[in-house]
Amino acid sequence: MARILIVDDDRDICAALRIYLSGSGHEVLEAYNGFEALRLVRQGGIDLVLMDIMMPQMDGVEATVKIREISNIPIIILTAKSEDTDKVLGLDVGADDYITKPFNPSEVIARVNSQLRRFMRLGGQAKLADTQIVNGGITIDDLAKTVTVDGHNVNLTPMEYGILLLLMENLGKVFSSAQIYEHVWKDPSIGNESTVAVHIRHLREKIEIDPSDPRYIKVVWGQGYRMEDMNGRK
Repeated sequence: MARILIVDDDRDICAALRIYLSGSGHEVLEAYNGFEALRLVRQGGIDLVLMDIMMPQMDGVEATVKIREISNIPIIILTAKSEDTDKVLGLDVGADDYITKPFNPSEVIARVNSQLRRFMRLGGQAKLADTQIVNGGITIDDLAKTVTVDGHNVNLTPMEYGILLLLMENLGKVFSSAQIYEHVWKDPSIGNESTVAVHIRHLREKIEIDPSDPRYIKVVWGQGYRMEDMNGRK
């Protein structure tokens, strides 16, 4: 059983989600704006948040950003069918998934349980230091969503960040452009391989001393890209 926080200013929606989730054995708490949600998360014991975007006082996007400063618990945003921009924005600031209103009860339960399983496989709530990945002079903190190179902060776009994280988590492993696209963009890669090359070029410009002679992200001709393992090198 998990402890799930529903955040929505529409109390009918909260009531419906409570029925779905409590019927699946979960404990449910409710909040009606971002301020209340942040207060409850800070108290601890929350395993997953279902977060509406449009709310008074503090909307779901700002609340997600603030929760991500203190916790890596799964966040699923709730959006109307026409709010594609809200979906993208929510994912960009740290949400893990989205559910479109009106929702199907079985979809809600499936997505919640999927995120909970993934979270538990990763070891549950991590301390900040446990989320750091280091390779040579590059450090990623995946909880804070920050990147430093030789001690200097580097600002990456979400897609650049996703590519770097994938390669940093798999040092020495070769990924084709198609594999990178499908992993980072979460869409089929057909016809989009050149997009990956453009993002990697931009990424190299930000993390390499000499982008034309990269130390970190190497091309494996005819196969794809890999991150050189720099740990332990002089």
